[in-house]
Amino acid sequence: MSGDHGHTVAVESALSFLRDYQDVKLILVGDEAALRSALGRSISPQIEIQPASEVVSMDELPSRALRTKKDSSMRVAINLVKDGRAQACVSAGNTGALMGIAKFVLKTLPGIDRPAMLSPMPTLKGHTHMLDLGANAVCTAEQLFQFAVMGSVLVSAVNGLSKPSVGLLNIGSEEIKGVESIRQAASLIQQADLNYAGFIEGDEIFTGAVDVVVCDGFAGNVALKTSEGVAKLVRQFMKEEFTRNMFTKLSAIAARPVLQAFADRIDPRRYNGASFLGLRGVVIKSHGGADVLAFANAIRVARLEVQKAVPMRISTLLASTLGESATADPMQESGRWMAAGGES
Repeated sequence: MSGDHGHTVAVESALSFLRDYQDVKLILVGDEAALRSALGRSISPQIEIQPASEVVSMDELPSRALRTKKDSSMRVAINLVKDGRAQACVSAGNTGALMGIAKFVLKTLPGIDRPAMLSPMPTLKGHTHMLDLGANAVCTAEQLFQFAVMGSVLVSAVNGLSKPSVGLLNIGSEEIKGVESIRQAASLIQQADLNYAGFIEGDEIFTGAVDVVVCDGFAGNVALKTSEGVAKLVRQFMKEEFTRNMFTKLSAIAARPVLQAFADRIDPRRYNGASFLGLRGVVIKSHGGADVLAFANAIRVARLEVQKAVPMRISTLLASTLGESATADPMQESGRWMAAGGES
């Protein structure tokens, strides 16, 4: 019911997603009348509507949303995951509120201090996965180590890699570079059963030097937004050059297949859907300005993480690494539905 485009994009995305996936059911959470109007005659057995009377606005303080809006679409959607009616929540709403409510309702896995945001990034070799992308501006060495474990588990599960390579984002590749927390994190990761590749610099994010890039949320968010800005800059420069005169316009027509393929490779919408790793359930954050293609991709990310039982895999690896006993199944396998909406 929030996000930059409201519920209409969420509904269109849900319908688009369901045309490709018949093995998933979606719960649309929010204002029932508005959702039914947007669906029109498209109601199907794969769709259920769960009413919610409140909305968390995009600029609302997370603490206020957590404390006063217990019937918001975001809170209701996450409650569905906790109760086992849904196996995942997808939202394009207020990031801070989504993280705060998800952490409060679902709790973190054993051995995890704070959840982290992870998303794929395009590289010369395909893509890498980077975390944290903004949930934790300042991180301890132990938290960076936990991020490395979580990122390694997700990439192993999703990409089928037995030992994904892990790199720590730093201002240089030498061991003496960086702040103390990063150097301490490097020592912790080296001692664990992870494929640690050492420090990497910002330009190596996009070369595909490693499968997982670990950093604090401040650096990660700056890198993410910078990459999105560069992609827009490149597209705009190419558009200007190819429309400069009649000759360049004719060249653009001839090069259209190549240009389209290039645009698809750097299109941020195809990488939309940041995972909140470390929770006892799957929560996916869509970009607030996501269109139908981008939001549908976020739902696909949720489906994949449910299929691969990512929270349970993280819990298992942490238990073996830290020597802690696992608790009850965080995936709550009794749930059959995915809650698509939250504040979407």
